[in-house]
Parts: sequence; structure tokens; C-alpha cells
Amino acid sequence: MLRLAPDGASARAARSLATPGTWSALGSTESLVWGKCQGSAREPYQVTVDLHEPAFRCTCPSRKFPCKHGLALLLLWAANDGTVADLDEASPFAADWAHERAERAARKAGRSESAPDPEAAAKRQAERESLMSAGLDEFERWLFDLVRQGLAGVRAQPSRFWETAAARLVDAQVPGLAERVRAMGGAVHARPDWAAHLLTQLGRWYLAVRAWRRRASLSPAELGDLRALLGWPRRSEEILAGERVRDRWWVLGLRQDEDERLLSQRTWLYGEHTGQTVVLLDFAAAGGSLRVPHVLGSVLDSELALYPGAEPRRALLAGEQTVTAGEGLPVADSVPAALDRAATWLAGNPWLDRIPLALRAVTVVPSDGERTVLVDREGHALPVAEGTDVWPLLALSGGHPVDLFGEWIDEHVHPCSVVSDGRLVSV
Repeated sequence: MLRLAPDGASARAARSLATPGTWSALGSTESLVWGKCQGSAREPYQVTVDLHEPAFRCTCPSRKFPCKHGLALLLLWAANDGTVADLDEASPFAADWAHERAERAARKAGRSESAPDPEAAAKRQAERESLMSAGLDEFERWLFDLVRQGLAGVRAQPSRFWETAAARLVDAQVPGLAERVRAMGGAVHARPDWAAHLLTQLGRWYLAVRAWRRRASLSPAELGDLRALLGWPRRSEEILAGERVRDRWWVLGLRQDEDERLLSQRTWLYGEHTGQTVVLLDFAAAGGSLRVPHVLGSVLDSELALYPGAEPRRALLAGEQTVTAGEGLPVADSVPAALDRAATWLAGNPWLDRIPLALRAVTVVPSDGERTVLVDREGHALPVAEGTDVWPLLALSGGHPVDLFGEWIDEHVHPCSVVSDGRLVSV
């Protein structure tokens, strides 16, 4: 996307502006992205991008086209992290501009309105796929160079080593993979097992490159997981028009993550009748509030729209819902059974980085100088993630076995909730 920049200074300025803190009223539809950017003027600049061309409009006084604000807005949208909300209707200032452009185009073409052009849509998709293919080919060469030079030297690389590789992926419209590459720059210095972690991720990244080249032969589920990894978003209208399932959905666990840019929440649901485990993703700008609150331990009688992919799948609430209170954890496994389920899911989607675990009757066992472990009745144990505050777990369990729900990340459990006095409690 930065290839659209009129010069290097505009590209650098756009990167510095691509943070939610300077933006408000962000949103997008299938064809438009818009937002308001606070600049040197008293009133924020109104910025709109038509994704079909792309075409830009900004109320700033810059004579460069596109200006840094339009480029920064595209970067925020391409990150696909929920910062730019997916909405049904455009903001008035964006809609007015789009309407004016449509009228000018209609007058120029000698007709009052233009119908959707499937041929143009196919051309745009082909152009995006071509851009992604070129970016992934370059990324593959970067991977080969990294392995050829040896992994031992990566810790001596400056942060720009990873940032540059990630930026090239963003330019190639592969923002999801770019985010994983960018995160690796910190992981190689922070993790004691950095070498094994890096080697694992390099294998997954290379698998993504090879899978992209064979995308025409992938199943809808496989292609869905690949698109999610690469960061090619799907419109909510597309998902709502696709596969749906109705059930009584138990809210098993909630996990929030926040950084200087974004507040995100994962809500894990379990279908009482279907036995499916799904996740709802909610996003808000840092310091904001989530649009869809969920109550731990409640049961939603609702229809969900499912994203294409292997289990556990992402879902959207697809209609009215009735909320009742639930008791306990409706599903729980022994440690071996939970690991078997995790292995099955990972085999279906090798890019899974968080796997839900529901464990039955595990005892929290802290250890001096070593990590806390969860032990089931047969003596099978799983390590708890380093840095976890285990005191709430110990207080709620009292040293007795409890049913627990958590996320399995990098072969460690991140507890989310436990059953206490018959109800799920957040930890």
C-alpha cells in the first residue's frame, strides 16, 4: 500500500500516523474506508478511501496525492485487527463523497447509475492475488536467506530486520502474516526457548507460502484458515449469508488483550447439542469499550454464522438471543483427552496459536522454583503459563480438584475460568 505514496517522506509519515490514538469515527464497508484524523487544525481531517480504485479524499491542505492521512488510513484498515470497524453504512461525510463520485462517473459514462460489474470485481481480486503472490515469493526468499545464514545470528539483528520484512508483507496486502513476523522480533529476545519457537514458526510460515500457491486445490475450510492467517478479511455480510448453526451456547471463557492500539476479547462458546466449540472476536480502540459484552457462565440460545475454517471456528452472532444462567462446565476432559482433541484441531489447522482446553477435576500444584502445574486424577500434568497469577486459582480451589477452562498456547495453559460453588468464575 505504501507503493501508492508520492514519496518516501509521505510513506514514513503514514506509518507514524497509523495508530488508533490519532483517529476517531473509523469504519469500513465493502467499498469504502473512512475516519477522522486529528492534525494541526482544530477540527480533525475527514479522510475517505474508495477501495475499488483506490481513490482518496482528505480535508487536509496537503498538495500531495495521496496524502499521508489517506495512506495511514489504508494501513490501519489493512492491519485487519478490528481497529477499523466493519459497518453496514458509511459515515455521512464518506457516503456524500462516494455519492458525488458515483454521479460524476455516471454523467461521464452517459448513464444515471452504474450496476455492479462482476468482471471488474474479478479483475480487482486477480490483481490482489497477484500482489499477494509476489509478496509471498519475496517472503520465501527472505526465509531461505534466514535459514541459510543460520538461526543463531538472528538475536544480533536490529528490530528493523523484522520490521522491514513485516512492512513488505503489509505492502503486499498480507497483514496477518506480517503481524506474526513483527512479533517474532521481540520473541527471539524475550523467550528462553526462542530457537525452538523460531524454528516452529518458520515452518508454519513456509507452509503458508506453499499453501497459497496451491490455493485452487484447497478445501473451503483450508482456504478459510489460510486467509485468516494471511489477513485477507471477509465481510460480515458474506459470513452472515453463509453457514449458520443454532444451539444453546455456553460461555466458557473470556480473555482480553490490550496494547497501546487495541482492546480485543475472545469469547469461547460451547454448543450444548452440536458439541462445537467456537470463538467470538470483539475489538475496540484502546481505552474504548467493547460493543458486545458477554457474561461468563451464561447460556445464549442463538443462531451463529460460522466463518469458513476447521474447528474451533470463528463465529458471529446472527440474530436475537435469549440469555439464561448456566451451572458448571458443560464439557470437560482428562489431560490426555484434552491433548488428543488439541492435536486433532492442530492437524486440521496448523496455524492455530490458541486452542481451548476444558479440563475435568484438576488440582493446582504450585512449586518453588518451578512452574505451577495442573494435575488430573490419573496424575497427568500440564504446565501453567509463566507469569500467571495462581493465587486466585488456589483460593477458589482450596487445594481440591476443580473443573477449569483455559487456552493452550505454546504448550502451556493460560487459565480463563474455574468452577466454584457450581458456577464459572473468571481467574
